[in-house]
Amino acid sequence: MSASTKQLKLIVFDLDYTLWPYWADTHIKGPFERSSNGHIVDSLGSKVQCYPEVPETLKYLHEKGYPFAVASRCTDNKGCRTLLNLFGWDQYFKYLEIYPGRKFKHFNRIKEASGVDYSEMIFFDDEHRNIDDMTSIGVHSVFVPEGLTKKLVQDSIDKFYQNK
Repeated sequence: MSASTKQLKLIVFDLDYTLWPYWADTHIKGPFERSSNGHIVDSLGSKVQCYPEVPETLKYLHEKGYPFAVASRCTDNKGCRTLLNLFGWDQYFKYLEIYPGRKFKHFNRIKEASGVDYSEMIFFDDEHRNIDDMTSIGVHSVFVPEGLTKKLVQDSIDKFYQNK
């Protein structure tokens, strides 16, 4: 693919420790809901938050026209979907693959459903094993050390185009 025709067609995100600072199936306990004061809380009444820059970053990318997918190893599919809805992000995500196991299966399903080749995806995750696995099949994969930030995303998209 020449430099003039390469395209980023899909942005894939992990959830736990990428979009929010916890394991949704371990550190917080569903069901999740919005409290009377507007906060998202778990079944114990504990406030559930995302990383600070995530809402603005997702909105920015959505406005740029990028479609999104989720590839998460979390065992609480329903809880993750509920959180995506409560945060107002469900509108952004077209493909949701949320279940335990190595992410090869997640990405295969995303590729089949979207028709997007691995080389046209970028993936953000907090675990090196997932980064290594997805890089091995041609996905441009980015390690997220302390939560997704707009700068990390912008720099990674720039690098995606420089490396293609």
